[in-house]
Amino acid sequence: MKRPAPSYLLSHLGLLVPVLAITVGCSGDATSDTQTSGSAGTDSMGDGDGDGDDPIESASFTHMFGERALAPYEEVTDCVSWTLNNDEPLYVQAVTQANLGFFHHSNWFVVPDDLYPGEDGYWKCGDRGFSELAAAASGTVLFAQSTQSFVENQRTMQGAVVKIPPNHTVVAGAHMLNASPQDITTNLFMTLEVIHPRHVETILTPFRLSYLDLEIPPLTKSRFSGNCGDIAGKVSDSTGAPFDMKLHYVLPHYHYLGDYFSLEMQGGSLDGEKVYELNGFNGEANGRTFDPPLDISDINGFSFTCGYDNWRDVSIGWGIGDQEMCVMLGLADTNRLIDASVTAGSTAVGTDGDIVNFEGQCGYLIVNKNAGQGPPSEAEIAGDLYVPPVDPNDENIPPIPECEDSDATVTSTIEPTLTSIREAVFTPSCAFSGCHGAASQAAGLDLQSAGLAARLSTHEVAANTTMPLVAPGDSEGSWLYQRVSRCAPVDDTGVALPNMPLNAPFLLNDEAVALVRDWIDAGALDN
Repeated sequence: MKRPAPSYLLSHLGLLVPVLAITVGCSGDATSDTQTSGSAGTDSMGDGDGDGDDPIESASFTHMFGERALAPYEEVTDCVSWTLNNDEPLYVQAVTQANLGFFHHSNWFVVPDDLYPGEDGYWKCGDRGFSELAAAASGTVLFAQSTQSFVENQRTMQGAVVKIPPNHTVVAGAHMLNASPQDITTNLFMTLEVIHPRHVETILTPFRLSYLDLEIPPLTKSRFSGNCGDIAGKVSDSTGAPFDMKLHYVLPHYHYLGDYFSLEMQGGSLDGEKVYELNGFNGEANGRTFDPPLDISDINGFSFTCGYDNWRDVSIGWGIGDQEMCVMLGLADTNRLIDASVTAGSTAVGTDGDIVNFEGQCGYLIVNKNAGQGPPSEAEIAGDLYVPPVDPNDENIPPIPECEDSDATVTSTIEPTLTSIREAVFTPSCAFSGCHGAASQAAGLDLQSAGLAARLSTHEVAANTTMPLVAPGDSEGSWLYQRVSRCAPVDDTGVALPNMPLNAPFLLNDEAVALVRDWIDAGALDN
């Protein structure tokens, strides 16, 4: 599926389509879970709520944040904002984010309109004093993007919502990275699905786990576990009330060296249970919704673990760029905002096969839930479903840009060599996503390491096709070109298969596809 050029966005804006919860990965086909939503200002009737008597009244509206240009190899952490101009509260059942690539990750909040005043769009976070903790405390957490995901839907259990109080702005810190030698332009979209206040059962509160004291040893597999086994007692001591929490949603975050995450309960009826576990790095949406919510009120605490396969010959610490992170966002039914982190004191505690294990003790920041995060009022429940005014520039924008086959008339703007393809296409779009790198080789194909030309010419295609991966001089007869230039490439039996990159609902841009095509047609040389 194609990553549209800017002109596409201006000339192909169709009607608002259903919000999709899309799960895609390096080793499986894409699947979707669809719930229809009305366009801005209209109501739609979905499934009934818990008692089956009252159909769900909801509406969806989409915002396009605008184009953002990145120079070759440019990496930035910008803020981006969208003032909602909402005179009344909004109760968000689902958030869908779509981007045209190069958004490494982003963390989203809603804050009072006057907290970070200035024009909407992209801006330097430091210019307005943005900080994630301040944003979470003054408003709440709205959404977090999985590492390098193109499309992601955060949908919590029906009636469990994120509340946006009146006169609030959506704001994020967005880490953007162009890992290619070409200038690129990307874009960002967000869709909010809101429900009528009478359907609201739970206002969700965010919590965060972080392992900041990372020193990942070189040429080693390792795991870092944050021990938060005393969190129930810490919450009780700081608030004077018993620990009370029901898990609704969790989402881990690490970078391309990360290969494992788990959240494990300690004490109580769930002692020793891993309630979330993720293996590998895949660039897909990795959030999990608990439906029904998981009651963890009787636990003593929990531990969280991030694993890494550091194939590099240098130690890796916490940070962006070629550094790593270990973070988990949670949404829960609780009256406390909890930030637990390991900031120092990591200790090697042994090995498990070829994995070196480290452990650190959690420290805590525990504050009461924001006063603006209360339940709907009687007037809201008795009134109509409220939808804020939609910017004219956002009318009829689809939540997810439509796919379009590559334009075969476009020619490559840089010399079509294997080296340029590796740098402009394979590394940023195929290996960096975690699918076809040195450490993770989907379908056995490594597009990163030395000896690339030989692998491309001899690789056995897993699909049901007689086409070789690369047929020198014949791009149309090369399965590689079919997979990157067609939204639905077809095998020899007529079955449509997913495009590449597999975790994107659109294709690479036309110039990148043309680079692959021109190199194959020129003989697929090892140059």
